[in-house]
Amino acid sequence: MRTVRTAEYLNVLCLDEPGAGNACHKYEIVLAENRNQIAGVVNFQNGPIQESGVNGIQNEDLLAIVIDRLQGFQSGQYACERNEKALTSCLDALKNLEERTAERKARNVEGKNII
Repeated sequence: MRTVRTAEYLNVLCLDEPGAGNACHKYEIVLAENRNQIAGVVNFQNGPIQESGVNGIQNEDLLAIVIDRLQGFQSGQYACERNEKALTSCLDALKNLEERTAERKARNVEGKNII
């Protein structure tokens, strides 16, 4: 287990070791004052879907959640320049990941452990 982010109220912990793609898959968000109290858990896909089946979320799914929240803030009283910049960055990140997936599909390697 390693700490990914430490903040005033919450800490993000990585619970596993990197897999074949050199990325980790299991994260917990815990209270900063009591690491035994879990605020949330994120399980990412572990292994290619065509080989392992669907067993977690994709980066795109987590970005979609953040985008939805930022769009909500921007449509209400908490709209601000920093939120707009964050929203733009998240939309750009999602677009790039979706383009990567489209390119992998075109090469017939999406969902497989192939570069």
